[in-house]
Amino acid sequence: MRLDSITRSWMLPSRASARLRRMAIETNSGGREKQAAALNSVGAALALTAGKVIVGVATGSLGILAEAAHSGLDLAAAVMTYGAVRISGRPADPGHRYGHGKVENLSALGETLLLLLTCAWIIYEALHRLLTHRVDVEVTVWSFAVMAASIVVDVSRSRMLYRVARRHNSHALEADALHFSTDIWSSSVVLVGLVCVVIADRVPSLAFLRDGDAIAALGVAVIVIWISGQLGWKTVQALIDAAPEGLEERIRSAAESVPGVSDCHNIRARYSGAQLFVDVHVTMDGGQTLRQAHALTEETERAIQRVVEGADVTVHPEPSEAATNPG
Repeated sequence: MRLDSITRSWMLPSRASARLRRMAIETNSGGREKQAAALNSVGAALALTAGKVIVGVATGSLGILAEAAHSGLDLAAAVMTYGAVRISGRPADPGHRYGHGKVENLSALGETLLLLLTCAWIIYEALHRLLTHRVDVEVTVWSFAVMAASIVVDVSRSRMLYRVARRHNSHALEADALHFSTDIWSSSVVLVGLVCVVIADRVPSLAFLRDGDAIAALGVAVIVIWISGQLGWKTVQALIDAAPEGLEERIRSAAESVPGVSDCHNIRARYSGAQLFVDVHVTMDGGQTLRQAHALTEETERAIQRVVEGADVTVHPEPSEAATNPG
């Protein structure tokens, strides 16, 4: 049987079933770790939010209240992340051939929008206090204690989440890690604002430093907006199936390095959550048997998977013009 007379029929039932089984095994292996990481972040966000709300209300500190709002959204985001990783962990099925990974991308986008809404409120309230409505801030040892504890917890949580996110290429966990990472910087800014208030209370000539708390809140908002914008752009790129820069050339080079493949074209790559799917067309000798052509496509798939580890690759063979038009 010649290559120019075959179709992709050998790829369909058995190969598709094998792919679904492989995806199911890979998904389950990382699912438990991702869920544990997400659940831990829910507990951490809950504790931080409660502590900041209590101290912020007791002292009247907008900086701490801004951080409480930020942590509150961290809590909502952590809950969203936990739900997303549970759903995305489901294996591919006949109704979802590419799995359920896009749920993680949607979760990351939702978390980004929540952060931006919080920033809008923080900016409004900070400007309100600076321009029209002065509020006396009472700084106590608890003010510093809750912010210091927040930094310690945030460092621990963000490191753990980033580690798991990188291991499983999870956008949802990466977004959750970003929430905790921004808390580290914003909490540090709030601490500086609280120090300014203490100095203003003790040195009357530096009374203008009492605005440090509201200015610190503005600093929190600026930090979060900047980082959220970066995450939002990355998430949108994933949702519209934008391929990572340079990926096409890496795939083409890998495929064309296989002896017997003369050309690689029509390269398509898309992510579904953490799973990368690659479809390519390759040109090869049309005089091969079906068994030989199938073996060559399998070798090409392995070559591509060596440069994009874990990718689900489908190779469509095409006969070379020389073979189909020998004259």
